[in-house]
Amino acid sequence: MATAPTWLAPLLTRRMLICVFTGFASGMPLYLLLNLLPAWLRSEGVSLKAIGLFALIQFPYTWKFLWAPLLDRYALPFLSLGRRRGWILLTQAALLVIIALLGRLSPANDLGLIVWLAAALAFFSATADIALDAYRRELLSDTELGLGNSVHVNAYRIAGLVPGSLSLILADRLHWDQVFFITALFMLPGMALALRVKEPAIAGAAPRTLREAVVEPFREFIGRAGQHSALLILAFIFLYKLGDSMCTALATPFYLDMGYAKSDIGLVAKHAGLWPAVIGGLLGGLWMVKIGINRALWLFGVVQVVSIFGFAWLAALGPQAAIDGAALGRLALVIGFEALGVGLGTAAFVAFIARTTHPLYTATQYALFSSLAAVPRTFVNATTGWLVEWMGWMTFFLLCVLLALPGMALLVKVAPWHERHSTLRIPGN
Repeated sequence: MATAPTWLAPLLTRRMLICVFTGFASGMPLYLLLNLLPAWLRSEGVSLKAIGLFALIQFPYTWKFLWAPLLDRYALPFLSLGRRRGWILLTQAALLVIIALLGRLSPANDLGLIVWLAAALAFFSATADIALDAYRRELLSDTELGLGNSVHVNAYRIAGLVPGSLSLILADRLHWDQVFFITALFMLPGMALALRVKEPAIAGAAPRTLREAVVEPFREFIGRAGQHSALLILAFIFLYKLGDSMCTALATPFYLDMGYAKSDIGLVAKHAGLWPAVIGGLLGGLWMVKIGINRALWLFGVVQVVSIFGFAWLAALGPQAAIDGAALGRLALVIGFEALGVGLGTAAFVAFIARTTHPLYTATQYALFSSLAAVPRTFVNATTGWLVEWMGWMTFFLLCVLLALPGMALLVKVAPWHERHSTLRIPGN
C-alpha cells in the first residue's frame, strides 16, 4: 500500500482534520455578512453607503474579548460537553436558526429587523470564534501552530464559497428565503464537530473565578511581554491586515459595478480564488514548519500587499461593456492572486496570534488579539462606501496599499527576520 510523501505527512493527521472543521464553522457566518448580505441588499436596491455602514453590525468581532472570560470560566451545564464543545454546539445551532430567519425578510420592508438579526448573527458568530479559536489553540502543539492555522484559514476561505458562490448562483434561480435556508444548513458540520471531538487537555487548571478569568489574561500578557513590546504587538495586530481588509470590504459590489453578473461572480471570481488559496495556503503552512512564523509573516505579507494592485488594475479598466472570455480571465487572475496573497498572509498572521497566547487564558487572550485585528473590518471598513463614492474605486485601492505598509514596517520589531521564533515565549516552552 502506497504511503504519503514524508513532506505531506504532517497534513494527514486527525488534528489537521479537526482544523478543517473549525475553519469551516468559523468562516461561514462571517462570509455571509461580507458577501451574501451585501449582494442581497444591493440586488434589492439598497445604496452603497447603507451597505458600507452594515460593517458596523460586525462590532461583536471587535469587542468579543469582553465576554470571552465567560467562556474561559464557565462550561454550559445543560449540555455536559465541556467548556469548549458546549459553547461551539450552542453557537452553531443559534447561527443556523438566525440565517434561516433572515431569508424570510424583505430589505424594502424589514430593513430594521434585518439589522437586528444581522447583529445577532455577528454576536453568535464572534462567540463561536472564541470557542473555536480556544479549542484549536489548546489542541495544537507549538510546532503544529503554523500548519494547523494554515489548514484552518484555508477551510475558513473555502467556507466563503457557500455564501459567496453557491448562494449567489442559487439566487439567480430560487427565492431568497430558499437561498438563506439552504445556506443555513451548512452550519451543521460545526454542530457535528462539537458532538464528535474530545475536549482538549490543557496544562494547568481553568480560572477558578470570573475575576481571575478577566484580570489574569491581561496581567500575564503584559508581564510576559513588557509594556513597550506589548504595545508594539497590539499595534502590529491592528495594522497588518488593515490594507487587504479594506480592499475586500466591498468586493462583491465592486464586481457588480464593473459589470459582472452575480453568476459570473459565483462561477468565476469565487472559484478562481479557491485553488490558489487552498494550495498556496497549505504549501505556505508546510513552509512555515521549515522557515518559522517570523519569516512567513515577511514573505507572505509582501504577496498580500502586491495583490491589492490587481484590484486597482481592474478599476482602471472600468466597467466592462461586454463580459467576454478576456474580461472573465482578468477577473479570475486578480481574484486568484488576491486569494493567494491574503490566504498566505492570514495563515501566518493567525499562527502569530495563536503563538502569542498563553494556554491557561486561551479564549480571552485570543479573543483580545483577534478582536483588535477585526477593528479595521468593523469600523474602518464602515467608511469604505463613502470613500469609494468620494475618490472612486482606483484611488481607493491605492489608498489600501498605503495603509498596508505600516503593519509590514512593524515586523522589524515584533517578528525580526533573523529570528526563527518570537522573543515573546511562554514560560516553560
